[in-house]
Order: sequence, then C-alpha cells, then structure tokens
Amino acid sequence: MFRHSVRRFATTTVRKAVAPVAAHEPSSYTLAVSKAQGVAQGLTGAIGNTPLIRLNKLSEETGCNVLGKAEFMNPGGSVKDRAALYVVKDAEERGLLKPGGTVIEGTAGNTGIGLAHVCRSRGYKLVIYMPNTQSQGKIDLLRLLGAEVYPVPAVAFDNPDNYNHQARRHAERLQKETGNAVWTNQFDNTANRRAHIETTGPEIWAQTQGAVDAFTCATGTAGTLAGITRYLKEVSGGRVKSYLADPPGSVLHSYIQSGGKLAERSGGSITEGIGQGRITDNLAPDLGLLDGSLHISDEKSIEMVYRCLDEEGVYLGASSALNVVAAKEVAELMGPGHTVVTMLCDGAYRYADRLFSRKWLESKNLLSAIPKHLEKYIVLA
Repeated sequence: MFRHSVRRFATTTVRKAVAPVAAHEPSSYTLAVSKAQGVAQGLTGAIGNTPLIRLNKLSEETGCNVLGKAEFMNPGGSVKDRAALYVVKDAEERGLLKPGGTVIEGTAGNTGIGLAHVCRSRGYKLVIYMPNTQSQGKIDLLRLLGAEVYPVPAVAFDNPDNYNHQARRHAERLQKETGNAVWTNQFDNTANRRAHIETTGPEIWAQTQGAVDAFTCATGTAGTLAGITRYLKEVSGGRVKSYLADPPGSVLHSYIQSGGKLAERSGGSITEGIGQGRITDNLAPDLGLLDGSLHISDEKSIEMVYRCLDEEGVYLGASSALNVVAAKEVAELMGPGHTVVTMLCDGAYRYADRLFSRKWLESKNLLSAIPKHLEKYIVLA
C-alpha cells in the first residue's frame, strides 16, 4: 500500500543505458525513479513515504543530525492522513462501514482533513465535530471537501459537551437510523497507533539506515508518538531514545515527571491538535517506553516557526515548530554526533492569518518572542 522509497529503490535499480539517448528523452535515472514511484492506487495510495529532511542550521548548532519527517507532503497536507486511512480501513475490515456509509469524528482539524480526503476518495460521507477555537481555514477546507462540520465550544473531556462526546452521540443516533455509520474515535482507536508501527516507524528506520538515536514529538491522540516509539524501540533493541514534547496547557509532561500523577488541565497554547489532559488508549500501552519529556513554551515554538522559515526555507505550523524545538533540545541533551528525528506535522498554510499577523501576535503577548531580524516575516496586520 505504501510506496517503496524512491531514492533507495532508484539507486539499486538504475541500469546502464543500452544506447545514448537524445537530450529530450528521459534519463535512465528519471525512468528508474518513475518505475519506483509507480502509480498510486487512488489518493490513499499516495499516503506515506514522506522525505526525511536534515535541518541544516540546527544540525550545525548542535553537532547532531536533526531530521524532520516532512508529513506536510502527504496528500491531505499532514501526518494525520496516515491515521485517517487506518481508522477507516479498520472500520471497513470489521464490517462497521459499508459503501455509502457515514464516518463521524471529533477532531481539532487535521484528522478531519485527512478523513475528508479518504472518505471522498472511498465514497463515504463525513461529519466532523471540532472545538470552535480552530482556525477558520481548517473549517473552510473541511466544508469544501464535503464534510458536515459542527464547531462547538471547547470544553474539557470530562464534560458531556466535549466535541469528542458529541461526535460519538451523533454516530450512535445515525447508526440506529441507517445501520451504516461509525465513530472512528481517533483518540482511543488503536488503529491510529498501528498506522505508525506499520508505516512511519519503518520509514524512519530505513531512511536513516538504522542510525537514528532519538525520536521526539508532541502528542494529541498519541498515535504518532506511541506507534513510532514502539517500532523504533523494538527494531533497535531498546537503543533508540524517545521523548514526549508537551505544549502549555497539557498535563503529560507533568504526568511523566511526577511518576504518574495526573494533574488537572489548565491554560492553553497557540498550537493546535496537540496536548492532552488524559492518557489515551493509543498512549497507554507504550507510556513506559518513553525516556522522558520536555515542556516547550509558546515563545519557543513561535520563534522556531520564524527561524525555520528564515534559515531552512521550511514553512511550518506551530505544532511542527514545537517538535523542532524539542528535537534541538534532545540533540543538546544527547551531545554531538547523534541523530535525532522529529515530525513536521503540517505546514503553516492553514495558520498564516494568525502566525504572521502582528495583531494576533500582540494579542497572545508573543510579538517580543520574534527576534528583530525575523520581524520582516510579520507581513499581516
């Protein structure tokens, strides 16, 4: 289902041309790459096998190889395409979803967008419940892709009006009426985690040729962190370290640092789709595999958004920038000569009206976090 690595395949399959080719004809390398790429079986066949990018400036600063998995290159523009495909396939395989059925999910945005693409390509309807704190760009895109969207007040998980519970109740009602509706339950559906055990983890291992020393990323559902951690720990015999990165307002860092005391969630972050107030079913089996955690402030995250744009030419959203900050801190912790991998979850395209707006930065008291030489990128009022 997931494509073979194009470069790896190409380097092992390029054959000497039988005869010189004209300038306008494709080279043997181009033909080999095309053969390796093949034809994706529909949009879902193009999910995965994203490049691993060396972040050169940060690598030079730390003396390590700091690598980012370019998940913004998935068809739906984020890492959540992987989980979206797996939870839908899981529902199909278990007979819960039949042709013409309806998928219902509670999501902060990117899982919804991934589901919208997957459902559209496979002929399903989609209903999304999401916190009304999410960017308008995400909401507009979901509706453009045909999803029925319900932005609802952002309340804690233990509140019955939490967006996830509203999605579940909607699915239960529709299932009774039609017999063909499913709540994919991304937070506690371990098909989410399995997507990363079976695809993302193996890709990272192959792309680094087994030379990865540490992995770090933030978590919302925990599917990405848990799945990749599980795979890398098993394939390396426990050698690869794994660290959870946590934004303000999340309790997972304090949970790990306190040895298992779950604090009450309070506050918030500029990041979207990450942070958590509980231990999800995706995280629970692999929580003990983590080697530590890092708390990353919004000030560090927003600065890294601008640094990556200026120094690397990489246009990242705030959650991806948080991951990069975490990778830098893990690299500094481990010392020179190590390889640290993180996830570039999505680009800044859906957040540009916030992240590069002077008014918005001022409203969040983050304008002072942008170094003077990077203020040139604050192009919106």
